[in-house]
Amino acid sequence: MARHNHLQRGLDGAAIGLSGLCLVHCLALPAMAALLPLAANLSHAEWLHPLFLAMAAPVSVFALARSGNWRRPGMVALAVAGLSLMAAGAFAPMADWAEAALTSLGGLALAGVHLLNARICSCAEQGKLEPAA
Repeated sequence: MARHNHLQRGLDGAAIGLSGLCLVHCLALPAMAALLPLAANLSHAEWLHPLFLAMAAPVSVFALARSGNWRRPGMVALAVAGLSLMAAGAFAPMADWAEAALTSLGGLALAGVHLLNARICSCAEQGKLEPAA
């Protein structure tokens, strides 16, 4: 049981970290672009958003599936909304500010799902809440 919870915390932590990395890219890199030419190139790199999505989607799906919380409709809806916003930011043609806004909102939604997932798993471990599995 302890090994399962340790792995689950690691998965949720990785998903939160990926969402944070996405936020740093979308919010901090454009500000740094004025200061560093390399940051300017990275802030407009077309391959970064699809890469973040390709990393975030499987980690998020696996973390929710492993915890059993995929059975909670609200969590699934928030995860799907987050991934959908990230996909729209990665693939839909739009202005840079709209792309950054959609991707940031999607990353925040996914981070929220995984914070909630970690909290539910922690409460279930302490016997305060029934796990979804």
